[in-house]
Amino acid sequence: MSLIIPVHRVARTLLLPLLAMLLGGCVTKPDAVRPVESFSLERYLGTWYEIARLDHSFERGLSRVTAHYSLDKDGSVRVVNRGYSEEKQQWREAVGRALFVNQPDQGFLKVSFFGPFYGAYVIIDLDEHYRYALVCGPNTSYLWLLARTSTIPDPVKERLVAKAAGLGFATSDLIFVKHD
Repeated sequence: MSLIIPVHRVARTLLLPLLAMLLGGCVTKPDAVRPVESFSLERYLGTWYEIARLDHSFERGLSRVTAHYSLDKDGSVRVVNRGYSEEKQQWREAVGRALFVNQPDQGFLKVSFFGPFYGAYVIIDLDEHYRYALVCGPNTSYLWLLARTSTIPDPVKERLVAKAAGLGFATSDLIFVKHD
């Protein structure tokens, strides 16, 4: 009896499932977070202003940050994130693609800016008029407060920040984005 296992069998039984797990592994959400239900993508499409965020290298130092969502021909969502670097005196832009994780009436999507690698985009809170949104990523180190305009009323901001704090986000570390 031979103990040599053909390479193609190892690849099929070990490597392919591992690769699938790695490619889809970031599409999780924090345990306490529940995506909004009765979500309407059509109403969510358009431009959103980033009001506040937790710090990450891909947005560090950016002001006037916006996210624009539009429907692509293949049914996916085209995502264009844009911000201004004061230090470099130039605009930075990232273009990605988003897909629903579950059903299309749930605010739980996965977004990719780097080929086959997706991360979670979970809409935690959304007002009935689709003016304000609280969004997180795969864990509590990713959080964004978004609005249809570059400013929001203080009571709305306070309510969303309190909700995020109650879900375990470090809201004392939020960066409030300049829009001038």
